[in-house]
Amino acid sequence: MFTGWTSPDQATALPVAVALPLLACGAVLLLRDRPVARDVASVVCGLALAGTVFSLWPAAERGPRFELWTWLPGLSLEFVLEPLGLLFASVAAVLWPVTTVYTAGYLRAAREPAHARFFAYFALTIASAMWIALSGNLITLLIGYEVMTLVTWPLVAHSGNGAARRGARTYALVLLVTSLGLLLPAIVWTWVLAGTTDFRLGGLLGGEAGSGVLTLLFALYMFGIGKAALMPVHRWLPAAMVAPAPVSALLHAVAVVKAGVFTVLKVAVYVFGLDTLRDSGAARPVTWVAAFTLIAAAVVAVRSDNLKRRLAYSTVSQLAYIVLAVTLADEVATEGAALHMVTHAVAKITLFLCAGAIAVTAGKTLVSELDGLGRTMPWTFAAFLVASVSIIGLPPTGGTWSKWLMLLGTAEADQVVPLTVLLLGSLLAVAYLMPIAVRAFLRPPDGPLPHGEAAPVMAVPLVLTALGCVALFFGAQALIDPLAGTLELP
Repeated sequence: MFTGWTSPDQATALPVAVALPLLACGAVLLLRDRPVARDVASVVCGLALAGTVFSLWPAAERGPRFELWTWLPGLSLEFVLEPLGLLFASVAAVLWPVTTVYTAGYLRAAREPAHARFFAYFALTIASAMWIALSGNLITLLIGYEVMTLVTWPLVAHSGNGAARRGARTYALVLLVTSLGLLLPAIVWTWVLAGTTDFRLGGLLGGEAGSGVLTLLFALYMFGIGKAALMPVHRWLPAAMVAPAPVSALLHAVAVVKAGVFTVLKVAVYVFGLDTLRDSGAARPVTWVAAFTLIAAAVVAVRSDNLKRRLAYSTVSQLAYIVLAVTLADEVATEGAALHMVTHAVAKITLFLCAGAIAVTAGKTLVSELDGLGRTMPWTFAAFLVASVSIIGLPPTGGTWSKWLMLLGTAEADQVVPLTVLLLGSLLAVAYLMPIAVRAFLRPPDGPLPHGEAAPVMAVPLVLTALGCVALFFGAQALIDPLAGTLELP
């Protein structure tokens, strides 16, 4: 049953944010035989969702709450607004309509089947992202987390060929096994120790267990959150690259991997608490796993000729930045990790939109095939270059500030080895991203070049997201400010 809410003017917007993508799903199915109307309905719902989420920013510090159902003391379904969740919700809400416009052009150009089914599952994925972002406790979050796996599985398998089916099986198997086998037991253990699963500023577990228990419990969470792609539970992510480019963008930027690192942040800040993590040393073993993942994935990316595979392993490496920063339990580094969730999302969606445009316009999928292609697709490769600069962490892009904060926090914590790893990771990012733009713009083509830029319906969205990388350089402080009260010790 519905048990009501606090701050009605803002709290009612929380279930609305979940309901709008569900409305889009229904509209897509009703309009399945009218493609223009169907696509317009998706975009309109996306814009409405963005407006709803932005309307919540003034209420972030008040923390409006909407309770759906309580079945046992300490166990309930509820939505709560807080700054970390608002960041994730904002990323998904803003990028959804942009990706929808691109997807409409891509599916037609690539002659992919079942457009209505694709958009319906796409909308369900955004609904699950909103559910996760606004979750008030671990039980609510887990439900959204599992639903996201189930509704994205058909998207990974969308093409219907053997490779797609195999990739989708690996995708679903790894994510379900890690969440049900590790994350669920961790949540139950937390409830036993703390008597609740509600997120609490400063954490639930301070004084509830010794350092050994906390270390084991933290490891269960970090490997149970398979969507964060720590090695060795990262295999689902490159396996899913058989999906169409808009799905790759959805997995890497709008929803899935961001749901993973968002959950990592929520667990660190609201379940353990940064002070408890720092004092107990519970996160130290995971620090080394994250450091290995960061470097190893970047090395694989450097060696990969397939463009989407290179970008997939880049994502694994960049997610490890966030996990590594969180495990240091430093407020500044965690601030940078939260900001990197945003800057990486905007940059990586740009890279995957560019990869899709290159594939359907020029028929190229290998890095070694891109020589001279920037001469006929200048907008696409200019956007790729801007996003690459942001991933590397150079001005004037948003990645500058997220990486700077993570480096600064690591230095303040006197963590020399993690600091070295973060710097080496950026150098490796130069090695796996910059040669793509160099080949496209500076190398002579091997033969006749395909004629023309990507269609406007694809080129405009990827240029807009590239401009978003630059906008984040100037607007990063507005995203960081609401986090101050969340990450300071109570």
